[in-house]
Amino acid sequence: MRKISDKAYAVRSFDGSEDIIPVSQVFGRDYDVQKCEAYWIAAWILEKKSIQWSDKKEAWFDEDGNRLPDYTIEKHKPTKMAAKENNEIATLKR
Repeated sequence: MRKISDKAYAVRSFDGSEDIIPVSQVFGRDYDVQKCEAYWIAAWILEKKSIQWSDKKEAWFDEDGNRLPDYTIEKHKPTKMAAKENNEIATLKR
């Protein structure tokens, strides 16, 4: 990625394809990736461009370009169990 003007970056992907990305759609470098240069770019603009990209990682950014924390919501549905006649625990009984 290299800046070609105040409003655009020239981007080259691993397969050699190149395209132009607006500066307003680049949120910064992904420092979690150590071996290569990876950048956070808005997904909607990447879908319209002809460069290779991956959607394995996802992040949300606020209007100032700061990355928001990631939250994962997992729902657990307990299994149905049959009722017991006596549910007293002997070791807890006084």
